[in-house]
Amino acid sequence: MYSSFVPPRQVKIGDAAAFAGTTPRAIRHYHEIGLLPEPVRGGDDRRRYGYEDMIRLLWIRKMADAGVALDDIRDADTASAGAGSEDGIAGILERLEETLLAREAELRRQRTAVRRMRTEGSRMGLLSDFVTSRLKSLPEGSLRQADLDTLLVTERIFGPLGAAVQATRFIALATHPDLREDSDRVDAAEEALDDSIAVDDPRVARVAAERHAFEEALQAVIEDSGLAASDDALFDSWDALHPATADEAGQESMSVFEATGKMPYDFSPARLRCMELAEELAARGQSSA
Repeated sequence: MYSSFVPPRQVKIGDAAAFAGTTPRAIRHYHEIGLLPEPVRGGDDRRRYGYEDMIRLLWIRKMADAGVALDDIRDADTASAGAGSEDGIAGILERLEETLLAREAELRRQRTAVRRMRTEGSRMGLLSDFVTSRLKSLPEGSLRQADLDTLLVTERIFGPLGAAVQATRFIALATHPDLREDSDRVDAAEEALDDSIAVDDPRVARVAAERHAFEEALQAVIEDSGLAASDDALFDSWDALHPATADEAGQESMSVFEATGKMPYDFSPARLRCMELAEELAARGQSSA
């Protein structure tokens, strides 16, 4: 005996929502974000949903109920566009798995960073392990936020090895109060070379000489304290951990030159000239040594 029931070829949005276990408002949202294509419309200009529309809607509901974000479903589906119905679903699920695995890895990195920040008690925990391990022996609070800011920029441009080597400077300053005091004095003198100072003002050359003298004193402390020898060990350690052909993640997309050019510093012409003069004094000292 044949049933007299004839299934509808298309249904309205209310019926589609009821069957899928959702609401018309949710379905409209799927349309708005590009997750569910707009269906054909009837003579009354209302949406009509066919078999393929309902299959897609049911899969969306299943994935959403499983905790998959709507944006992830949409992005994964876009990556699988062009495949058949069955292959398309498989592609979506495969892409979703890749997305979720990547997100899990990112969440693990974030949790690790937060734990490190809590352990270190400062933003030092956001620097790479290679840099952080170089600073662990310092007394709590001996590093300034400005020191960490500088290391953050250096790590972005030159990588962890460059920042770990630069950390030697801050170790010396943190463990030699007199040297830190001299550093603050020279830094203040350089900052005073603002836009009101001409590049040929005698103060520019004087501050450059002070900077050169300070850097020589700092280097002497680094040599005498054995920090220079530990710097050599840093290179050996880095080579052991990183093959020569491997680049630190994120560094390959931007050269040192490009990265340096994208980091702004509000230096006046007088201060830039002071830096040039200090470099010239250092070069002369090296050539006469």
